[in-house]
Amino acid sequence: MLKFTIPLSPKTKKNHQKIKYNRKNGKPYIGQSEFYEEYEKACRYLIPGEARQHIDYPVNIKATYYMREARRVDITNLHGALHDVLVASGVLKDDSSLSPRIVVGTDGSRVLVDRENPRTEVEITEAKS
Repeated sequence: MLKFTIPLSPKTKKNHQKIKYNRKNGKPYIGQSEFYEEYEKACRYLIPGEARQHIDYPVNIKATYYMREARRVDITNLHGALHDVLVASGVLKDDSSLSPRIVVGTDGSRVLVDRENPRTEVEITEAKS
């Protein structure tokens, strides 16, 4: 089992997208905002080195998201951002593999409110076959 905390207010990718333009051909595409890119970069620095295992076997990722405000938030979007952060920081080898599928569950995850200490508590366990 692997446990760690990301001491930042959880963010989603979906709510932080913007239209960008390809520098070579000028064509528009949807990319992440600088706001989300800074969040991901900060997360990469805050995830402990011992967590960077490039996991390539099936796991369950239980995440408890502590939000600063009691607003509606889509936990699926929070999971998407967290999984991408875990790949970018080397915790997971990939989050979208079909063979082998690495993230096979998010059992036990939930969203709570902590106005004083927003964070994401992550617990990664090997999935039972």
